[in-house]
Amino acid sequence: MLDKIIIVLQVVLALVGAYQLFLSFFGWHRPKKKQAFTPQKSFAVLIAAHNEEQVVGALIENLKNLQYPKELYDIFVICDNCTDRTADIARSHAVYACERRNAKLRGKGYAIEWMLKELWKREKQYDAVVMIDADNLVSSDFLLQMNNDLCSGSKVIQAYLDTKNPGDSWITASNAISYFFSNRFWQMARSNLKLANFLGGTGMCFESTLLKEIGWGATSLVEDQEFSMRCVKMGIKPTFNYEARVYDEKPLTFKASAKQRLRWMQGHFEVARHYFFPLLWQGIKERSWVKIDAAIYSANVYNFFFGCILSILIWVKMITPGGSGEQGLYETYPVYFHTITIAIFALLPISMYMEKVPGKIYKYLILYPIYLLSWWPITVYAFFTQNNKQWSHTQHTRVIRLEEVQSKQVS
Repeated sequence: MLDKIIIVLQVVLALVGAYQLFLSFFGWHRPKKKQAFTPQKSFAVLIAAHNEEQVVGALIENLKNLQYPKELYDIFVICDNCTDRTADIARSHAVYACERRNAKLRGKGYAIEWMLKELWKREKQYDAVVMIDADNLVSSDFLLQMNNDLCSGSKVIQAYLDTKNPGDSWITASNAISYFFSNRFWQMARSNLKLANFLGGTGMCFESTLLKEIGWGATSLVEDQEFSMRCVKMGIKPTFNYEARVYDEKPLTFKASAKQRLRWMQGHFEVARHYFFPLLWQGIKERSWVKIDAAIYSANVYNFFFGCILSILIWVKMITPGGSGEQGLYETYPVYFHTITIAIFALLPISMYMEKVPGKIYKYLILYPIYLLSWWPITVYAFFTQNNKQWSHTQHTRVIRLEEVQSKQVS
């Protein structure tokens, strides 16, 4: 029985790995720049903030200096259950400070849902809504890029997710390496194949008409993933803008990173539970690769989970007396499995080279396998605690300006 379970898991994980490797080939090509339009779309820029007095000021300054007509965008800071000076700092920068108090419904998803309802009540309305986390920075042409995509017909847009502090520690570097890989070989590959792209929690843009029509409704621990799946289920494809950059601050320590990733995985299990089978059946019925691919993407959390389980089963089999039994697929076709594994790992430095990452970040590839393996216990724990809906705050303290980030990228 154990042998059969191991073989089934090996087959599933091998197929998923082969599929991802297949997709990655379409990320090598970088498409030509998109058509440029004169600034015409108006934006409500929402900053989700919970006790972010240390960093929110730098983001507001960054946003107020974008290369976009000032009369076409307004900045709103969602001061969600804040007990510090976040709201005061927002007001001192002459932007809207929208204070929300709700101790029961906590988390970014609920805060966004509340803010959108408040936004629709205002006399001034906007063509689109942009959502950015308080610890972030964005490229100076961010709204120009969003304007171009909206004018080209996109309704939901995800910017390129970069890292604000990749060189702070091996944890921030590992996060950055993951971003370089996913931007190039997950997002761009799907963009080139005309598949749906997926939201990353920040640097997101939504057509207001769409939000008013379908509502936000994404209040899980991973509201970005949840809204992505809702869109695909309704036939709306989020798109990816490679040129627009958002720089996200990553946790400095392993403990803080593990806490953040646990929250993500708990949310991903919930989203997979609600969307995998409906999207898969819809995709098969409609012969839609877009929906089948979205279903596979939604179930990525189970790749980590079953990868850990498979490793444990193989280890148990090896140490159990007389437990060698039948040979698994890994032992029968080692070349195939080694090829997929080596190819996927080789894409990490390749993606870094293609994204022109500074040379000093490459040294962290040595520790990256430890970071990757750490997902296993986090995912297993998340599986057994996936019903936990308690949102946890990641504290941010680094004040970094856009000029500093960009100077480090070329050094």
